[in-house]
Amino acid sequence: MAISVLEAKAKWVRQQALEMVARSGKGHIGGSFSCAEILVSLYYDGILRYDPKNPDWEDRDRFILSKGHACPALYPILADVGYFPLSDLDTYCQEGSIFEGHANGKVPGIELTTGSLGHGLGIGVGLALAAKLDDKKYRTFVLLGDGECYEGSVWEAANFASHHKLDNLIAIVDRNQQCVLDFTEDCNKLEPFAQKWGAFGWHYLCIDGHSYHALNTALQIVHITDKPLVIIANTIKGKGVSFMEKNLIWHHQIPNEEELQQARGELK
Repeated sequence: MAISVLEAKAKWVRQQALEMVARSGKGHIGGSFSCAEILVSLYYDGILRYDPKNPDWEDRDRFILSKGHACPALYPILADVGYFPLSDLDTYCQEGSIFEGHANGKVPGIELTTGSLGHGLGIGVGLALAAKLDDKKYRTFVLLGDGECYEGSVWEAANFASHHKLDNLIAIVDRNQQCVLDFTEDCNKLEPFAQKWGAFGWHYLCIDGHSYHALNTALQIVHITDKPLVIIANTIKGKGVSFMEKNLIWHHQIPNEEELQQARGELK
């Protein structure tokens, strides 16, 4: 798909996420905006194998949004590719809606409920191991936040994956260098982050997480080793709206009317 089309999709995803959060008064804008290009690459640029008409297709690639609070960026994509009508998102975060503020496994196209951080990679490891044992060709992709990587369970899963040589497992870390209340390198530094994954036996790549060329190249790597792959995608939290970018309060901030109008203008 042409880069200009992918860029337009990411802008549209941010617009939809903004309106959902503003309308409901709930949601995480900053972390949804930082991973928009990653999600667009996976679903529109020929990476994931999926079938909206058959969500349980046995040979589909599995995708786990481990940073489940970024679902305002994923729900519109799932609607756009045909899992459900876009109008269903009008119920986002309303009582009784399946479209909750963290990814809900009841939503067509979502493998499992996530948002309790530190669990997605472990489940992804299990899925990848099952594929190996069953001689299946599907791959498992897991999108994590970098703040999530403070969880010890992430590294337990990473160690298990390399031990079992799960070369059908791809982890993507949304490396926006922010967590809920601080910058990662100020509160509890992760660097040397890539080398930590390497020490756990993973093949790692560090890329610009807003570059479609870099994302497509990294996501289409054919493994020549028997290692799992981690893509550390360097991003900007709140990407696309000037007053949100790298601003800590926009982890879980709801825009007022003036902020909403400015954001809408910048995302046109």
